[in-house]
Amino acid sequence: MISKLVGREFADNHPCVSWRGESFSAGNELSSFLQSQVRSRLDDEEGTDAFHNHLRGLELTGMGKANLEAVLNAEESENRDWAAGEALAEAYLIESESFIFPWNMERDKRNPFGSLPGADLVGFVAEGTGFRLALGEVKTSSEKNYPPQVMSGRSGHMGHQIDALASNLTTICHLIKWLHPRTRGGNYQQAFDLSCISYFNSGTKAVALFGVLIRDTIPNKLDLSVRGNALRQKLAQPTLCNLIALYLPWNTEHLTTNIRLGGDL
Repeated sequence: MISKLVGREFADNHPCVSWRGESFSAGNELSSFLQSQVRSRLDDEEGTDAFHNHLRGLELTGMGKANLEAVLNAEESENRDWAAGEALAEAYLIESESFIFPWNMERDKRNPFGSLPGADLVGFVAEGTGFRLALGEVKTSSEKNYPPQVMSGRSGHMGHQIDALASNLTTICHLIKWLHPRTRGGNYQQAFDLSCISYFNSGTKAVALFGVLIRDTIPNKLDLSVRGNALRQKLAQPTLCNLIALYLPWNTEHLTTNIRLGGDL
């Protein structure tokens, strides 16, 4: 499906670090993708439905049922641009890279307006008969410079974060520890076990790294090439790194609205 939504603008392939830019085409297919797969990620519809159904199945009095609905109706939807960008990146990677997300990180927010530390993207990708640990970062920018500050700033830029995901064992330990109880005894335990075997047996190098940049500007290879070339000097096989720029057909400020309501603003 994703091939019907995007067009390739530029690409630079490499055994270790590659990058590409793709533009979304406005239309009914993009609107449907946003309101189905992307909205499902943004709102964690699977987890939310299970939560609501469980509570509504409790033996409550009439007053209890009314109070339950009042509490459920008080829930606030995630409307921040960066969160919408992360949901778009996740849905795109599921379609284009067969990225497996065993857990929606929205479920871990104790504060609805908070963000979680560690990594934006945490999961697995299939590799032959096994799996590889997959980690990544997502940035959203309307800045007119190429590349934007989120890619080239002095601190906190995507390259710095991806380098940490590749080499900071403390970060890796926390992320694997976070994944463990969310996969244990479930459908993703095999993916967890096989990806860990691959990671440790490779000398902590067999990891798939992703950096996704959401833009509303004219496509330009400088968005990724500067940071990609720098990462090529630091990373080596069997580490795999993919930088992806996704260009929207309208301003990023409209992304959340289009996810919620549809239309091509």
